[in-house]
Amino acid sequence: MSKPGLRDHLTTNLLRILPQHLLAAGMYHLTRSRTPWLKNLLIDRISKRYGIDVNEAADPQADAYPSFNAFFTRALRDGVRPIADGAVVSPADGRISQIGSIDGDRLLQAKGHSFSLEALLAGDRAAATAFHDGVFTTIYLSPKDYHRVHLPLAGTLRSMVFVPGELFSVSDATTQLVPGLFARNERVICHFDTDLGPMAVILVGAIFVGSMETVWHGEVRGRRGEPTRWVYQGDQRQSFATGDEIGRFNMGSTVIVLLPRGAVAWDSALGPGSAVRMGQALAAATAAGEPPAA
Repeated sequence: MSKPGLRDHLTTNLLRILPQHLLAAGMYHLTRSRTPWLKNLLIDRISKRYGIDVNEAADPQADAYPSFNAFFTRALRDGVRPIADGAVVSPADGRISQIGSIDGDRLLQAKGHSFSLEALLAGDRAAATAFHDGVFTTIYLSPKDYHRVHLPLAGTLRSMVFVPGELFSVSDATTQLVPGLFARNERVICHFDTDLGPMAVILVGAIFVGSMETVWHGEVRGRRGEPTRWVYQGDQRQSFATGDEIGRFNMGSTVIVLLPRGAVAWDSALGPGSAVRMGQALAAATAAGEPPAA
């Protein structure tokens, strides 16, 4: 991870004063335009600029998509992302920003920067305690990546939280310049129960990414001033297999996965900067197959 330069400092300071949510709202409407020439132009320009591999898409033809957002969140062809057996898998295509252990309640954001579990989980102390000294990974999705999010490990949905917040960029430079970035940006926290204990999958918004959705709820929105929580009980508690789709970003951003202490051992070949694909093995369960008792 390179050290931020002058341009990075200037861009980050500009983001502090720009109307982030207004920009996100403008991008929301632009990317949902159904005007054929406009959406085809957006698809063509963005595909060329970022080198998007449309051959992996279920439908590689731009004309098949009613809007740029439909193209951006496109499905892939069957078989292009095999799901690893018996492993915790990558929830998305992207690049690992951080991977490792949680130090007490602190997660590493970038060299010299950390943030607390409680802040990340919107002040939920009980949820945060479950992951003390646990493990985590942070995966950044660039504009060229496949933008659907899948479950890293089979589990049953317990709750979801929409946390309003800022919409800073989540680039390498910004993670080094904005303290507590992932605990400040808008995000959707999804809690699951798994055979290895509790698991949280967190979709973090970013500049131009003021819209996230899940397969059980659709587009997730809530109150602007405080977190909005949904607790699922009875028939509402959906179960998902490893690799099942659970949500999508309506532009690029970041996914954070939390697991409890002793649950898994990360693949030692992976580290910050490693490119990963959805379904790729990230970790194996520990010999015990479950986290130690609290």
